Amino acid sequence: MNQIVETFTRNLTFSPAFDKRNPSPSKNYGIHGVEMRFLLMGPLGAVQFVLYTNWHLPHVEKEMMEKPVDAIGYHCSRPMPADLGYHSPKPMYKGQEEFDCDLLPGGKCYCDGSGLNAIPVFDILVSEGEEALWKKLEDYYHIIFGEGDAA
Repeated sequence: MNQIVETFTRNLTFSPAFDKRNPSPSKNYGIHGVEMRFLLMGPLGAVQFVLYTNWHLPHVEKEMMEKPVDAIGYHCSRPMPADLGYHSPKPMYKGQEEFDCDLLPGGKCYCDGSGLNAIPVFDILVSEGEEALWKKLEDYYHIIFGEGDAA
């Protein structure tokens, strides 16, 4: 019996927090905390889980902590699952738009994702740890790229 062993590349990146507020409305890019991206690359494309940590720059954190919670709408250090998505070299549905992509060969991809679908993946990370998250991403990869059952 032949068994195909699939090779995946795991990549975990942290993007730094920023404060790009500007008095000019046309140049105000706001604030954002550290962003974590778990990326699983395979021969058919890539899948990702993105987590907004809400770890802000020290001066932003201080500013937010001095405001009442109602003024900011959330506690600034609570993580937020942001995306469970994919990057494919070919369209996954009719009319899907092509994007510039620094992940796949050729510099273009077709991508899509869901913040709501990221919540259960975050729960896996919190309750079972990193290895369980990578396993979930492998399962998701097989579903997205036609090698698994969505049920």
